[in-house]
Amino acid sequence: MKKCCDFLVNNMAIFVVLIGIVGAVWPQTLQWVKPYVGWLLGIVMFGMGMTLTVQDFKTVFKRPWEVLIGVVAQFIIMPFVAWALVRLFTLPPELAIGVILVGTCPGGTASNVISYLAKGDVALSVSMTMSTTLLAPIVTPTLTWFLAGAWIHVSFVSMMISIAEMVLVPVLLGLAAHHFFASRVEKVLPAMPVISVVTIVILVGCVVSLSASRLFDVGLLMAAIVILHNVFGLALGYGMAKLFRLDSRKSRTVAIEVGMQNSGMAASLAVLYFNPAAAIPGAIFSVWHNISGSIVANFFSRRDEKAEEKARALSVDKSSVPTH
Repeated sequence: MKKCCDFLVNNMAIFVVLIGIVGAVWPQTLQWVKPYVGWLLGIVMFGMGMTLTVQDFKTVFKRPWEVLIGVVAQFIIMPFVAWALVRLFTLPPELAIGVILVGTCPGGTASNVISYLAKGDVALSVSMTMSTTLLAPIVTPTLTWFLAGAWIHVSFVSMMISIAEMVLVPVLLGLAAHHFFASRVEKVLPAMPVISVVTIVILVGCVVSLSASRLFDVGLLMAAIVILHNVFGLALGYGMAKLFRLDSRKSRTVAIEVGMQNSGMAASLAVLYFNPAAAIPGAIFSVWHNISGSIVANFFSRRDEKAEEKARALSVDKSSVPTH
C-alpha cells in the first residue's frame, strides 16, 4: 500500500498531464466537477492544516527576520514578475488575470517536500508556507486588484471571503484537528498526500475541460510564460535571500518557496470569478513547478554531496601528511 501511495505522490506531474489530456480531448467527462472546485481546494488545504502543529507557529516567532524575508519575497517577486510577463506578451484580459492570480497566490504545499529533498531548511519552508497562506485572504485580493484592476473587474470583498472559506478556514480546522485529536490524526496523515494529489489531479482536469477549446490556441504560449514565471521566481528568490545574507540552506528554501505557488488556488479562483481560460496558467503551473522543483532539489542535493566528498577527501589528505 505504501509503495502505491509513494508512486502516486512521486509521479504527480505525470498524472496531471494525463488528466489534462483527458480533459482536453473529452472535456465533457470532467466538466461536472466545476460546482465542487471550492470544496476540492478546501480538502487540499485541510490536509495541509493537519500537517501543522502549534510548534510551527512558535518557529515563526523564533525566526521572524528569516520568515519575513521569505514572505516579502513571495508577495513581491511573483506578483510583479507576473505583471511584467503580462505586459511583455500583451496578453488578453482573460489570460492576463490567470497569470496575475498565479503570482499573487501563496506558496504551494509541495514546496515543503521539495525543500526537504533539496536539503534546505524545512522548518523555514513550513513557516513560510503557513504565513503566506494565512495572509492570503487579504494579500491575494489586494495584489490582484492592484495589478489586474486595469484589465478586468476584480471583486475584492467576494474574493477575500472565498479565500477565507476555501483556504484559511480549512487550514485552521486541520490544525485544530491535529492539536486536539493528535493520535487519531497521526494514523491518517500518511494517506493525506495521496488524497491531496488525487484532489489536485481532478481539479486540474476540470480546469482543462472547461477551457479545452482555448487551450489548443494558447497552450504553448502559456507554457512558455509559466516556465519563465517559475524560473524568475526561483532565481530572484535565491538572489533576495543571498542579498540579506541568508546561508545556502535558507536561500535555497526561500527560492523554492517563492518559485512554487499554490496554483490550485489560482485555478480555483479563476474558475469561480473569471473566465475558465483564466485557469489555464494555474493548471500548467501545477505540472511545471513540480518538475522544476524536482530539478532544483536534485541540483542542490548533488552539490552538497560533492562538497561533502571533497571535504572528506581533504581531511584524509591532511591526516595522511607525516608530522615531524
